[in-house]
Amino acid sequence: MIRDDAHPSAHKIRPRHCDRLAVVYVRQSTPQQVAGNRESSDLQYQLRRRAVSLGWAAGRVVVIDDDQGLSGASVENRPGFQRLLAEASLGHVGVAFGREMSRLSRSCKDWYQLLELCGLFQVLLADADGVYDPTDPNDRMLLGLRGMMSEAEVHVLKTRMHQGKLNKARRGELFTCVPVGYVRSPDGGIALDPDEQVRAVVSLVFDKFAELGSLTKAHAYFAANDVQLGLRVYKGPGKGRLEWHRPRRSTLYEMLRHPMYAGAYCYGRSPFDPARRIAGKPKSGRWNAPPEEWVCLLRDAAPAYISWERYEANRRRLAENDRGPGSKKATGRAPTLLNGIVRCGRCGRPMGARNARASANPWYVCDWEFHEYGGPRCQSLVAAYPDKPVESLVLKAVEPASLELSFRTAERVEQDRERLHAIWKQRVERAEYEADRARRQYDAVEPENRLVARELERQWERKLAERRRLEEDYDRFQAAQPRRLDASDRGRIAALAADLPGLWHCPTTTGGDRRAIVRLLIERVDLTRDGESERIDAAIHWRGGTTTRHEIRQGLRTYRSLGDLERLRGRILELRGAGWTADAIAEALDREVYRAARSDGFTGHQVRQLLARFGRAGVPAGIRDSTDPPGTGEWWLPALAAELGVKPIVIHRWRWSGWLHARQLRGENGRWIVWADADEVDRLRRLRTFEIESRGRRSPPAELISRPERTGDPGRTTRSPSGGE
Repeated sequence: MIRDDAHPSAHKIRPRHCDRLAVVYVRQSTPQQVAGNRESSDLQYQLRRRAVSLGWAAGRVVVIDDDQGLSGASVENRPGFQRLLAEASLGHVGVAFGREMSRLSRSCKDWYQLLELCGLFQVLLADADGVYDPTDPNDRMLLGLRGMMSEAEVHVLKTRMHQGKLNKARRGELFTCVPVGYVRSPDGGIALDPDEQVRAVVSLVFDKFAELGSLTKAHAYFAANDVQLGLRVYKGPGKGRLEWHRPRRSTLYEMLRHPMYAGAYCYGRSPFDPARRIAGKPKSGRWNAPPEEWVCLLRDAAPAYISWERYEANRRRLAENDRGPGSKKATGRAPTLLNGIVRCGRCGRPMGARNARASANPWYVCDWEFHEYGGPRCQSLVAAYPDKPVESLVLKAVEPASLELSFRTAERVEQDRERLHAIWKQRVERAEYEADRARRQYDAVEPENRLVARELERQWERKLAERRRLEEDYDRFQAAQPRRLDASDRGRIAALAADLPGLWHCPTTTGGDRRAIVRLLIERVDLTRDGESERIDAAIHWRGGTTTRHEIRQGLRTYRSLGDLERLRGRILELRGAGWTADAIAEALDREVYRAARSDGFTGHQVRQLLARFGRAGVPAGIRDSTDPPGTGEWWLPALAAELGVKPIVIHRWRWSGWLHARQLRGENGRWIVWADADEVDRLRRLRTFEIESRGRRSPPAELISRPERTGDPGRTTRSPSGGE
């Protein structure tokens, strides 16, 4: 080993340093620098000879070049620098060489971490100018300054390059990669894709979204009809080559949001935010900025597929459809009809749908004050009551146009099929071209050159098979969806248009479809509930400026909130005083359009409950009978309950369900008598045992709930399960 003792920094090198490894760290920031700037790389590799001249054996010099093509702005994703830190912390390194300090790190945080580690384990740092000892105060200060200058230098370079990029972007000339359906023109601008099929599919994306009104439905349409997007390879050896892929939902979403399709150039749609960056994901940290925060937006700077007004309408529709995480907007399967257009008639704020799921009882609630300040809710009402009259009004409004709708539907179906047929013809035409091109390549090769001819022959056969497969698929598509509708298809469309209620309630019609139709006709609905009563005032604002008002009545949980309770009380007592039975009173109230609290109509049981509330229980005078004691095989209901060891309410529940024979006496108390001979008592015992063991999770078998034929006293009259008077 020959040591250069004449070097000015030779006195800093101790035997303990030479006993360890000399590490040469090699790095360049980008792959372009590695491939093009070979001199810088060669100068860094020459540091191995520098280490040997300072006293290290050639076998003890290690080169770490794992970070070639990686930026030094951070220690993340730099395995070479992390390896250097690990070796230094293990005490294996005596000196670390770098052509410049910026090669080791461009970050003061990482640089000072390296200095602390080298000072702790007595590791020297060396570059082209000298050798530095981190334990020496003067060298430590100099190294600190070098690190600060290195970090400042990279910020200056980044700022200079960023300002130049922004200046070019403000002129509308900065492009990274162009959207689907566009290509870079030879003059450096942007142009529509020259391929006719690519342009046709891109136009179909916007047309289907405008027709269906939903990204999910448009994506499902593309998947169902096997329509593919033509994408250009934007980097690599095949740059510019056209490839066909199934459309991803995210791709269609980005196309609908991109202003380039409306002829506008923009820059700054997805700025980088370091706070959003996720460790281990180099491409993370970008977010979708609102239009007002974009760097520039130049209208009419590129060829357009759609107008600017249509682009803004698409963005609004996407925002309306986007439920987002935790959103309480109703899904397409929800039963509510007025989501998004119903407002509170008291305060004017939007009313939200709560429990808006198919298995729940949805409500429209104005609870902004409650959620924001913890105050009281403004008003709430059951969604089904305003939805039903609005549904009827909408169907009535579109009924005169049903014939015209059928004609337009048939015309649109034919236009849609015509576009699909055109796309299929283009696919077949492209397959024929590819097969013909493969044939020409095969014909151009010398027959004797079998090494090349065999591969070209295989390629030709593959292209022929692909063309044959597409032709067969196109034939099947033509058979399933011909260009023109026949008479039977037009007849079915006309029948559906004539039966609008049936089409509306069809299982294939989703809640989203119904809400979309309502929004086409109605701008908003203002609902005002009269206190806590059943009366609701609905103001429907139709598109076009017309406003209609309707009075709606909803069911209530209790009669205390009923608006015409006093009138109802007077009518019930009047009919009872005239000798009417409860069932007859219920029928009369329904005919006179009185509202029941918990249902759409009155029943005899409800009337009896109201009579008990009003203090007039029992049967009317003039039709009372004497007590009719139990006959053969009959029990007083409480006695049978005691015999079975159950509460009387269990017997009543079986009676309501129609599982046993029972009758009610026409007396003041209306006592119940149940028929149950020995076999019947045994059946009821087994029924109760099953209910206890199953805990309501299973329905009783038929043999336990089937009511047998009554025996013992056929002369008695068996009352219905609901009772009577």
